[in-house]
Amino acid sequence: MKVISYNRIINPSFLLINHELPSNTFHRPRLISTSAPSISSFNMKKKDLMMRFPCCFTTRAALSSSVKTDTYSGSKKQKSSSFYTHPSLLEMKNEKAANRVRVYEFLRGIGIVPDELDGLELPVTVEVMRERVDFLHKLGLTIEDINNYPLVLGCSVKKNMIPVLDYLGKLGVRKSTLTDFLRRYPQVLHASVVVDLAPVVKYLQGMDIKPNDIPRVLEKYPEVLGFKLEGTMSTSVAYLVGIGVARREIGGLLTRYPEILGMRVGRVIKPFVEYLEVLGIPRLAVARLIEKHPHILGFGLQERVKPNIQSLLQFHVREATLPSVIAQYPEILGIDMEAKLPSQQEFLNSIIESTREDFGRVIEKMPQIISLSKAPVVKHVDFLKGCGFSSKQVREMVVGCPQVLALNLDIMKQSFEYFKTTMARPLEDLVAFPAFFTYGLESTIKPRHKKIAEKGLKCSLAWLLNCSDEKFDQRMSYDIIDMEEMEVGESSFDMNTLLEPRNDESASDYDDDYSEDDNV
Repeated sequence: MKVISYNRIINPSFLLINHELPSNTFHRPRLISTSAPSISSFNMKKKDLMMRFPCCFTTRAALSSSVKTDTYSGSKKQKSSSFYTHPSLLEMKNEKAANRVRVYEFLRGIGIVPDELDGLELPVTVEVMRERVDFLHKLGLTIEDINNYPLVLGCSVKKNMIPVLDYLGKLGVRKSTLTDFLRRYPQVLHASVVVDLAPVVKYLQGMDIKPNDIPRVLEKYPEVLGFKLEGTMSTSVAYLVGIGVARREIGGLLTRYPEILGMRVGRVIKPFVEYLEVLGIPRLAVARLIEKHPHILGFGLQERVKPNIQSLLQFHVREATLPSVIAQYPEILGIDMEAKLPSQQEFLNSIIESTREDFGRVIEKMPQIISLSKAPVVKHVDFLKGCGFSSKQVREMVVGCPQVLALNLDIMKQSFEYFKTTMARPLEDLVAFPAFFTYGLESTIKPRHKKIAEKGLKCSLAWLLNCSDEKFDQRMSYDIIDMEEMEVGESSFDMNTLLEPRNDESASDYDDDYSEDDNV
């Protein structure tokens, strides 16, 4: 900056001239007279002198300001000027506060509570904020949705929202699911595609989730986009593999129930697995149950699972049969048993006159009875009574094989017709072995009956049907029938079936309609 100073003397007879000098040097002023050849003193009265003092300045590109100093009787006055003025920090702060007040008034006017927005960078003008709100409305979000997560108003439409939505659309997320997606995880609109979203998608692909299933996973569990790669996701998968879940099954398992990725091992998964082991289910069998029914991990252990087990025991289900009950019907761990058990017990007693102990035996053999609708049960009971069975016999059949209350009625009618006309057996045989109705007529009953008829053998229905094809062929080579084998009872669930090695290929279980044209 260059400062020019003027010192005015009353009679301007002399002129003080300063030549241009370097910016960092000072010189004494040189006096040149305009009316006399020389002057010996500067103290002459009423003489005017004009003096120019060169001052230091840091850069010639900077704008200079002038400071004029008038000396009257030892007093000085200063006055500054420039080509334009900057608003002060205080003025800028006040203007920003006024803009925020106007934006808040707009939000309150449309029903949005802006209390949580303090400290958040917001648009300067109401027009920009209106644009954001309108864009969110177009995505299907309501004022209530915005109030649930008002921080979404801090997202720029062009810089944040559109890039994220474009990326989700390219992955295959459908427009029809987008509104629910954003309601569940609006934080995704804050995310960076490169830094936050793309690495998670790459991790899911590394878990053997098929590319076509990636959008399904995101639609079902959008919160996964906010997880850290080396956090809960990796530890939950590692634990499941450690207890025996087949590595090749992980992709399908996560596709069906991606919520596992958000479950903490120490708080959720491990306590659940250990509790089932305490009930008597081997760890490998637990792993197989999780492979087939991964959603059971979402049943609250303390809130639902343990109370349900206690309810089963109270309704005369024997503790030793609990592993079989759970293995047959894992959903029983998550059903609201408090309401269902009493009503189903009362209903079953009303139609077949069963006792409380009978109800416990029925649950042990077919735990699905808890969720069975009443109308189909009534139809099956009426069918059995129409076949000539007494109420007592029907009760025995239901307690012995509860599946007779849930089978296809048309198939049951065909099997009974063959039993009555071709096999010509007494009804007591069906009372003793009601599981007859669970076997295929064409695949099992007819072929085996023909073989024993050709050999002229007399046997029970249990000996005829309750064995594998290999075992039956061995029996056909006997000269006589072993009486112990004649007394084979009805089949029951075998826990060992869950421990057998799996040979089937895993695949995605999604069968719902999916259209690529419906992408975001």
